[in-house]
Amino acid sequence: MTIKQAQQQVDQWIKTIGVRYFSELTNMAILTEEVGELARIMARKYGDQSFKKGEQAKDLGDEMADVFWVLLCLANQTGVDLTEALDKNFEKKTKRDLQRHVKNEKLRK
Repeated sequence: MTIKQAQQQVDQWIKTIGVRYFSELTNMAILTEEVGELARIMARKYGDQSFKKGEQAKDLGDEMADVFWVLLCLANQTGVDLTEALDKNFEKKTKRDLQRHVKNEKLRK
């Protein structure tokens, strides 16, 4: 599935099953919440924290998909073509960082 197809599928789902999009501000708050849930798993699985008693390990991929879902909603609501935006972002980063990371001694350790 391409990013464009994902945006279209989310839009179709929202309009048929989800009734309508939540407001942009509500979706921004939901995105923040979903990123927090992803961060919790990352901190416990890869960081120094441990899972609390009775806390079940959630599916990392599912949490990432939740973040992506809400990001796709926000893109649809605000008229952002994420494929185009990502292409431009690659160009920006390549131009800006072409030699930056290669010359970074910290990355050679």
